[in-house]
Amino acid sequence: MNQLRQYWQAYHPVVHLLMAGTVFVMLTQAMSMPFLAIYLSETTTLSPAYIGVIIGAGPLAGTVGGFLGGVLSDLFGRRKLMILSMLVMAVAFAAFITVSHPIALLVISLVKGLAGSFYGTVSKAMMGDLTPEDKRFRVFSNRYLANNLGVAIGPMLGAFLGIAGSGTAFLLTAISYVVFAGFLAAACRRYAVGDSHGEAEEEKPGLGQMWKVLSRDSALLAFVVGGILLVTVHGQMSVTLSQYLRENMADGVALFGVMMSANGFTVLLLQIPLTRLVERYSLFSRIAGGAVLMAVGEVGFAFLEGWFWMVTAMIVFTLGEILIVPAEYAQIDQISPANMRGTYYGAQSVSELGSFLGPWAGGLILGAYGGPAMFLVMAGCALVSLVFYWMGRVIHERKNLYMVYKRGLSKEV
Repeated sequence: MNQLRQYWQAYHPVVHLLMAGTVFVMLTQAMSMPFLAIYLSETTTLSPAYIGVIIGAGPLAGTVGGFLGGVLSDLFGRRKLMILSMLVMAVAFAAFITVSHPIALLVISLVKGLAGSFYGTVSKAMMGDLTPEDKRFRVFSNRYLANNLGVAIGPMLGAFLGIAGSGTAFLLTAISYVVFAGFLAAACRRYAVGDSHGEAEEEKPGLGQMWKVLSRDSALLAFVVGGILLVTVHGQMSVTLSQYLRENMADGVALFGVMMSANGFTVLLLQIPLTRLVERYSLFSRIAGGAVLMAVGEVGFAFLEGWFWMVTAMIVFTLGEILIVPAEYAQIDQISPANMRGTYYGAQSVSELGSFLGPWAGGLILGAYGGPAMFLVMAGCALVSLVFYWMGRVIHERKNLYMVYKRGLSKEV
């Protein structure tokens, strides 16, 4: 009971609400979105290729939307944009079951992707606003856990209730966004959160100033490139790995299902203890350790055989994922000016370009050179990302030293 009280007192009530709402929304969304391709194939006459375009359009729009949402949240405030984005997502999920025209479905997917990226970027920025710097890594770790908890439980609960992939599931997801938006709006109003950058009292930057800061921040650019490489490795894992297993191993599809379950349960079981274990190390050390573990997992996919060893490789890969995801958020948070936190998180969302590059490049290599070559290339990408993270860290540290030096000179004068 004391630990629960301490945890509640450690974070702002709105942060707790965002965590709970993330589980709630992701749980209902996991009953619908993973089954969208099946739902559209059963309720429309669209070809598999066009259905793929519709589903892929959302994440592609989100690559741009995260940056745009971050900029808008810094200009106009977090609360309004978060509430609006959730209501738009509610409309999009409801529209999937009421609209059948191909172009309309494509537009709905694009709008949902944009709104989802707005919400994801702005909610991270708000959590950063409301949390002391020394606790932000744990907050981002908990947010990652909340996402995975909803994704792990949702499909099983949907199947148990008999609504997974049905119109009812899409409607339930829409309702969950409306309910969450209502609670969040009330909480933000009660605690006066959202339209003044949380704790930050600095003046709102103009659009020109934002561009000036971003274009000169070489550390941010290095971190984004490193992030693209790591997301490429992760994006390839879920798509081309399934194709490789299906073609090269007995019961490969079943094995892939077991491996994905191992991925989810490893996150749920080890996220909290592993996060606490590594808090003593620097952010770069955590990212480096995670990248090495992901590379080892990819090498395992390339050379190991049998269910036990492939699942073991997936667990190793997932441990790297657990280390990297919250550390990346905290790394961006560390270099972002308080009044531009949303913009910096939005810039980081460009890393999601790897979600497209991974399946595309992985598929090309798989088709031309086979699975082992593909996995080894991806292992190399994970390790090369560390060069960019190291560069970003060095640039940021030099910038800080220079600022300290300038302040010292000004005091002497």
